[in-house]
Formats: sequence, C-alpha cells, structure tokens
Amino acid sequence: MSQHNQNPDPELLSLVNHFFIESSPVNRGLGLRIRSLDPANPQIDIDMRDDLVGLVYAPMLHGGIIASALDAVGSLTVFLGIIAKMKTGSTQEKVERLRQRSRLNTIDLRVDYLRPGRGSVFTASGRVLRTGTKVGVARMEMHNEAGHLIAVGTGTYLVG
Repeated sequence: MSQHNQNPDPELLSLVNHFFIESSPVNRGLGLRIRSLDPANPQIDIDMRDDLVGLVYAPMLHGGIIASALDAVGSLTVFLGIIAKMKTGSTQEKVERLRQRSRLNTIDLRVDYLRPGRGSVFTASGRVLRTGTKVGVARMEMHNEAGHLIAVGTGTYLVG
C-alpha cells in the first residue's frame, strides 16, 4: 500500500467527506474514513467493530461490509480520476460540475474474497482502470493493518 497523502487539498477533503461520508448514511454508519485523496491510489479506512462481524463465534469482518467499503473506494477512485482529468475550474467548481452530471451510481461490482476479514483496521484502496464520459472502472483492494490482502474487487460506475 502506498503512503497516505500527508497534505491533501483541504477544500477537496471537505467536499469529498461531505459527498462520500456525511451524505451517505451507509458509509457514515460503517464508520468509513478518508485516508488518502491521492488520485493514483485513494484510500478509505474502516475499523473493526462488533456490529460489523458476520457471526459472533467467528469474529471477522462481514463480507457485505468488505464489499461496501470496496464499492465506496471504487466510487471515490473514479470520482478523483474524473476530477483530475478536468482542466479548468476550482476544486469546488469541478466537484459541482461532476455532481450535476451524475451520482456515480454502481453498475457492476465484483468482489473476490481472498482471506478472512481478521484485523482491527482495514484499508480499502483503488486505482482507475478507465474514466470515460459515461462509465468509469476501478480496481480495488482491501488490506488489514498487517498488510494481508483480504479482498480485491472491480467496480463499474455510471458517470454521465
């Protein structure tokens, strides 16, 4: 995993937090936190909690929670990829233009679970495979704090 962005644009961080966390009851409820806004490798963290476990006798992060975190970082990845491609305007103007065009709806999400979701902090990261005028595609990974790869995914998002 890459190092997280030490000095993200405070305006972009505020807008992304509002757009992806505060405005999403699901993401807010999961406790997702933006770790990095690096357009080449954005990252979101999620802490293990008792209410995110699938089965009490097997204390691992539930697969649906893993998929939700991967979907969130995939959407964020495509969002940042589109913002990076925009040539003109302030950060806020770019975000507003993108928000008016679409809501980054998920078209398809594929998740491969590679290892049980054991750990205390999980980091979901993404990279853009394609950002077009209608569709964006991202590849995502989730690691635990020990660096073990828990799951990978590919997400396709409607962007226009």
